[in-house]
Amino acid sequence: MTRLLGASARTLAAVYIAFGLAALILFAAPLWLAWTQTIEAGRAEILREDAQRLTEVFRRAGPDGLAAFIRERVGLQIAGERILLLTDASFHPLAGNLTAWPAGLPPKTGTDTLTLDLDGKRLRTVLVHARLDGGYNLLVGRDTERFAPLETHFWYGLAAATAVLAIVGICGGILIRRAILMRVQGIQATVSAIMQGDLSHRLATGHAGDELDTLARTINRMLEQIEHLINGVRNVSNSIAHDLRTPLAELRSRLEELALTKPSPAETFAELDAAVADVDRVIAIFDALLRLAQIDAGMRRKGFVPLDAAEVAAEAVEFYQPAAELKGVALQFRANGPAPTSGDPVLLAQAVSNLIDNALKYVHTGGSITVEIPSHADRVVEIAVADDGPGIPDGEKPKVVERFYRGDASRGTPGVGLGLSLVDAVAKLHGGSLRFVDNHPGLRVLLTVAPQSA
Repeated sequence: MTRLLGASARTLAAVYIAFGLAALILFAAPLWLAWTQTIEAGRAEILREDAQRLTEVFRRAGPDGLAAFIRERVGLQIAGERILLLTDASFHPLAGNLTAWPAGLPPKTGTDTLTLDLDGKRLRTVLVHARLDGGYNLLVGRDTERFAPLETHFWYGLAAATAVLAIVGICGGILIRRAILMRVQGIQATVSAIMQGDLSHRLATGHAGDELDTLARTINRMLEQIEHLINGVRNVSNSIAHDLRTPLAELRSRLEELALTKPSPAETFAELDAAVADVDRVIAIFDALLRLAQIDAGMRRKGFVPLDAAEVAAEAVEFYQPAAELKGVALQFRANGPAPTSGDPVLLAQAVSNLIDNALKYVHTGGSITVEIPSHADRVVEIAVADDGPGIPDGEKPKVVERFYRGDASRGTPGVGLGLSLVDAVAKLHGGSLRFVDNHPGLRVLLTVAPQSA
């Protein structure tokens, strides 16, 4: 891993330097091109203006006057500062600082670049050739090396910028490598702790909010879900071993007693009915666990369709109305209108049914149960099931959604302790929650699901 990180950091630094150099080249190349073109154009323009002024002198003073003027200028200027030459029609020198017409310079007029020997030095020059009246030739030139120090400074600056960029890239690569290595070491420590059985270990997160922090938070949420699922599997395994032992032991005891005592047919059929009830209880446990497993895995999301939660709740109330009347409990439904949402209608109906069934178990004769769809300004869909029964103590409210949990008040009631676990799982599957609040007296259960998307 360290070798991989080192290679990655070096690669990152190399790419950073390469991009920096490319940007530097893209900046320097147009600048250099503009510089050279501007200097060359300006230099040629100055030489043409000099040639034009000397031509005016020729027109006013003639060949002898221009020759004297050139000799005076050559005597006053710095050696090699400017090249001046006046020749006759045969290119024989009349005045200037060149002893002969430059070899290789074509006789045509215009601007040319040529290397000359001047005062024992070889100079690269720009020359402007003008033809005067009477066939005379005027040559005005300048050394191109005049601006060489500026060009040298430009290249030195470019080299210094390249060196600084390389140093910054290398240092940046080292710092990035160290930062990434620290994060990876933290991940390795967390993974090692989890592999050793500490599922509560989490990746360290900072306040920077960068991409690695976002990734760490995402992984931590995944680890929390994994821990929750593993603990759920562990609890389910323990609960299955505990809750199935009783009905299976009763079933075996009934069948063994039938085999040993061989009672009358009436007693035999009664025991068989009880055995079937024990089997039904075991099957109900496995069915509930299967539904919970499907919900936890998200498999039931495939059945999501647009639906009206108020209509689902109303149908559940209608289904349980005969049972409520038989027990002498007033069961009523209230809604201010439709509650559109998206979900699995079967699961949502089963969740509401479980809440009504739980309320019917604990509400005494003459009590009341109300299923309500409250209105919310933020379009949240909520199904409230309220009763005036004994309620749930505050200490037990967080526990009642645990699988196979049976509170003190539920010890003598039928059930396996999976009803509220199923309702909680359905709420989470639908992007909502399950809450328990006091109804004074009784309990008010709030099943929240996400509203239908616009």
